[in-house]
Amino acid sequence: MKPRRIKAALGETKPDLVLKGGYVVDVFNHRLLKTDVAIDGTHIVGLGEYDGKEEVDVTGKFLIPGLIDAHVHIESSLLIPSEYARTVVPHGTTTIIADPHEIVNVCGKAGLEYMIDDGTITPMNMCFMVPSCVPATPFDHAGCVLDAKAVKELFSDFNYGAKLTGLGEMMNYPGVVGCADDVLKKLDITPIIDGHAPGIEGKGLNAYICGGIITDHECDTAENALEKVSKGMFILIREGTGTKNLEELIKAVTPFNADRFAFCTDDKHADEILEHGTIRNCVRKAVKLGLDPITAIKMASINPARVYGLAGRGAVAPNYYADVIVADSFTLDNIEMVFFNGKLVAKDGKNLVELRDKKTDTKNVTDTVHLDKITPDMLFEKFDPSKPVILMHEGSLVTEGVYRENADGLVMVANIERHHHTGNIGKAYAAGFEIKGGAVAQTIGHDSHNITVAGDNAEDMAAAVNALGSSGGIAVVKNGEVIKYMPLPIGGIMTDKPAEEAAAEFDKINDAIKRISPNASNSIFMVLCFISLLVIPHLKLSDKGLFDVDKFDYFKN
Repeated sequence: MKPRRIKAALGETKPDLVLKGGYVVDVFNHRLLKTDVAIDGTHIVGLGEYDGKEEVDVTGKFLIPGLIDAHVHIESSLLIPSEYARTVVPHGTTTIIADPHEIVNVCGKAGLEYMIDDGTITPMNMCFMVPSCVPATPFDHAGCVLDAKAVKELFSDFNYGAKLTGLGEMMNYPGVVGCADDVLKKLDITPIIDGHAPGIEGKGLNAYICGGIITDHECDTAENALEKVSKGMFILIREGTGTKNLEELIKAVTPFNADRFAFCTDDKHADEILEHGTIRNCVRKAVKLGLDPITAIKMASINPARVYGLAGRGAVAPNYYADVIVADSFTLDNIEMVFFNGKLVAKDGKNLVELRDKKTDTKNVTDTVHLDKITPDMLFEKFDPSKPVILMHEGSLVTEGVYRENADGLVMVANIERHHHTGNIGKAYAAGFEIKGGAVAQTIGHDSHNITVAGDNAEDMAAAVNALGSSGGIAVVKNGEVIKYMPLPIGGIMTDKPAEEAAAEFDKINDAIKRISPNASNSIFMVLCFISLLVIPHLKLSDKGLFDVDKFDYFKN
């Protein structure tokens, strides 16, 4: 292909497509460049004056590199990869760095294979990290265990190696600084390693970085971000559904350090993606907060491309893949066209590539809930004032342990192992939201994805859990009646329905939740998603009971 590109670049042959008269956002010189863009096959071959086999007049429009999401869990959208791509591409995202540790925690290698297979039929560049923490900690009970040997085998697998970019977020901070043998072996496999270091600073951060970790998306203050940049890390500014850090972290970005920052979504629901997009939303918000527009675009394109070694991605320039957004403003308010690998894949907000007739085999990632019938007595626990209550905070994954004299205003919560019939059920009380006359249960529970359930009585809690069946999903019960159930047959965490249907179903789940918790937003769903994530401070709930994240051990009276 190189001779063909060279001849087209010289003008000796006509390129397939020329975008005429637009303003290229030059991410290398930090400027606008009025020029034609010549595209031949999958690549850009030239900037300058060109005549093409096909020409599109983009006079006065901005030609922006395809956006890159530097860290995303597709599963959190509730969508399968092909449907996720169909949803985000019209918003300008053409490359993602996906960490599939949710489905891998449920289904192991089969989960990774499913994500890659379904991603290959999409009009976008899906790069996958190999999950580093399956399970997330030695205390978790997930559907699979990937030790260093298994992780290395995944990287060497001929069929999937081309799609594997690096090692996913290393959440096992104690394992890194404690020089755990299996953790160190994982860190030696690849030089591209994502981090997960909430609240880590000082010598502890130094030690963590010495494990070879190069990024972090868990900063919550500008000061923490600056410390990590000073110590050589790349900061992925997260703007997801449950956690929104952009407004705070953008304060850390300066003209001198902007090349150390990129944008990511981490976890974002389908309804928000449909309305706002993903990285497009980050660019728009950052500019509104005062960030220079070209800087914002660089953080959304060339910066993450460099971090993850994505040669030929992240710029509108010769010999780069023709991933180009045509928009009427810097801030991507109106995206008219999106090109991926030289093909027009979206126009005026509409996806032009339909994939619904291309089904990926799901036999190894369905029927993943293995649980006998739950009875109310299995979930009820008498309130004990000597045990801490899990205090939730709106819009934050951080939880605290507080003490109460009685259970007034509290909610019962339980975490139930659903992979191997262990019978493990962790029980506790929680504050920060309320439920009256009902319960909600789901098979989404980062990262082991056991069943989490919350309610004000054990009878409704049991009914909600039993409604999940073998497919899993989300169930809401009021006064003994299942008032809404959303099945998630792929691993108990994703639906194979179109994004619009999934978003509508999720809206109905939220409406049902409001019938048992009138003041609730999406907070109860997020509580159940993350209350079992044992790597986010401070007090969490596993299937074995309360877990003190700071001491990294089960709570002891």
